[in-house]
Amino acid sequence: MKIGFEGQRVVVTGAGHGIGRGIARAFAELGATTLGLDINTAGLKETAAEQNGLETAPLDVTDASAVQAVIAGFGPVDILVHSAGGVCGQAGKPVEEVTLSEWQAILAVNLTGAFLMAQAVIPAMKAAGHGRIVTISSGAGIGVSLTGIQAYAAAKAGEIGLTRQLAHELGPFGVTVNSVAPGFVRSNPTSERQWEAYGSDGQKRLVETIALRRLGTVADITNAVLFFASDYAGWISGQTLSVDGGK
Repeated sequence: MKIGFEGQRVVVTGAGHGIGRGIARAFAELGATTLGLDINTAGLKETAAEQNGLETAPLDVTDASAVQAVIAGFGPVDILVHSAGGVCGQAGKPVEEVTLSEWQAILAVNLTGAFLMAQAVIPAMKAAGHGRIVTISSGAGIGVSLTGIQAYAAAKAGEIGLTRQLAHELGPFGVTVNSVAPGFVRSNPTSERQWEAYGSDGQKRLVETIALRRLGTVADITNAVLFFASDYAGWISGQTLSVDGGK
């Protein structure tokens, strides 16, 4: 048995850059018909460049009708990876200074987006008697957020809870639902700004908290997703795998 996805149809959100881009390209390279989705249309063009088997389409994962429409247009989905998320350009500040709109924006893309995407693909998975859903949560959902952003920690914890609950609901239909919780990965402009903000001393301290003494890579996270989506993980569901170099 080997990891390969020939003949399968895969949807990856957050495919416009970073981890989502790496995941989408990996599925396409392994034979899947892959649809990469993101609100970042310029990034999607870069993701799809010179990559056979990879289609892209713009999508705001918080728009329920748009989510349903793009999935209906693509057709039945075998594997869904929800990687869209992030902090929506926000920075950490005291909880009493956080506005309701700031709170809701982060929950919408991370948690509500995961719900809407799953809701759209599940009927076809149930009918087929098989499916894989993988969410990209975060170490912030298990411990605390390095950014100090309360909504991000709450949204990622909620995403893990949603993953666990859907696993129990969908298991009788042959659908597995798991989550990958990355540690610190320099994968996009936001993580780069965060890394630079630590300064050399802060960067050194962060790396020293990691057992393997290195930051993660997009490939590290992608490999965990491919495992969950593969036949090797056929009897694994409701789990959250920390891919963080050891804490």
